[in-house]
Amino acid sequence: MTSPVDPVEGGKAVEEPVPVRRDWAIDTTPLRNPHYRRLFWGVAATMLGQQMTLVAVPFQVYALTGSSLLVGVTSIVALVPLIVFGLLGGAIADAMDRRRLMLITSYGAAVTSALLALQALLPGGGNVWLLWLLTAFVSGFAAVNQPTRSAVIPAIVGPAGVPAANALAMTVRQVGVIVGPLVAGVLIGMGELFLAYAVDALGFLVAALLLSGLPSLKPEGVAGRLRLGAAVRGVGEGFAFLRTQPVLLMTFVVDIIAMAFAWPNAVLPELSETRFEGSPNSLGWLFAGVSIGALVSGLTSGWVSRVDRQGAVVLAAIAVWGVAIIGFGLAPTLWLAVLCLAVAGAGDMVSAVLRSSMLQLAAPDDMRGRMQGVFIVVVAGGPRLGDLRAGALASAASVSVAMVSGGVIVVVAMAVVALVVPSFWLFRASRTSA
Repeated sequence: MTSPVDPVEGGKAVEEPVPVRRDWAIDTTPLRNPHYRRLFWGVAATMLGQQMTLVAVPFQVYALTGSSLLVGVTSIVALVPLIVFGLLGGAIADAMDRRRLMLITSYGAAVTSALLALQALLPGGGNVWLLWLLTAFVSGFAAVNQPTRSAVIPAIVGPAGVPAANALAMTVRQVGVIVGPLVAGVLIGMGELFLAYAVDALGFLVAALLLSGLPSLKPEGVAGRLRLGAAVRGVGEGFAFLRTQPVLLMTFVVDIIAMAFAWPNAVLPELSETRFEGSPNSLGWLFAGVSIGALVSGLTSGWVSRVDRQGAVVLAAIAVWGVAIIGFGLAPTLWLAVLCLAVAGAGDMVSAVLRSSMLQLAAPDDMRGRMQGVFIVVVAGGPRLGDLRAGALASAASVSVAMVSGGVIVVVAMAVVALVVPSFWLFRASRTSA
């Protein structure tokens, strides 16, 4: 086996051959790089706590208000800073030392999570307005931190090591997405909401300490400081380009449809307190369901890389998501509900992998950065809109109506997209023109 990429020297990666894995096992070569290990374990430390907070916040809002609608509103509170800093985060990361930016956002997130823990100790179980304010800050820090972490990987492991490094990061993320909600469910069930937030704060603190050992990671070719006007104009140019590219545009549109009409998280606290009240740790299992399916799908996704008709498979995968959400809305037992969520998560994973590949194939190099910024906003923002719709409809009618109607809309919408935008349905990986 050849040697891994050497650690960065002065912010630059010294490349050496990276071994090619010929089996299905994940490539752990980047972990031999001490700087990547710091980044990897930093991601691992923060992911568990972040997922626990994503369970704790909607639970606390529902506990304080008894309203699924206000649980949905909480997602919109987080969506605004997510959109603003998600679109500008990449530009900010391109204009300053990325190590410094990761430290600022990690320490900022640690302080915010600690304040979330303290507000959980307030009389009455907390304060909704304070909870919303802190949630907005957490979202803003994450929107800048995430693209910055992605941007430093090539400088640390070199271009040849990027795929394996990304695979490792995505895998540990899925583990955190599964384990975090389960642990949060246990702690919340014990009445330890404070600890759920405290774990998040500790995770960000650990990540910051690990990142402090990295060398300076200044971007190449940056002259002067970031000018906000130039960054905003760049975002506008990206959207103008996107409007002329139907295939690229539809990779975002179909995901927004899937998430906005069939994202289930806003109704999970209500289900755990009503339909599945007698099932142990129902809240944790419900929140982990989609990620369980995504992880299984990811571990068995070798066939996805060989798909040529990527547009058609994306539409089929999202239709599977919609059908599974219909089943979830009607499921009478916890384990059937979790199974339906897992099937939905498997379909979503296939869709996400192929949509990302389509972006890389169809977008020119000078637009890929801005397309990634839009991708981050869509992937994270769509579920927020879905939370608002599901919460409002569940409050007005029922959880079953919210989920079944959303699933039906998704399935029908994918058929409409196939008919109205044939360039997307017919898109092939072997043809790189949009």
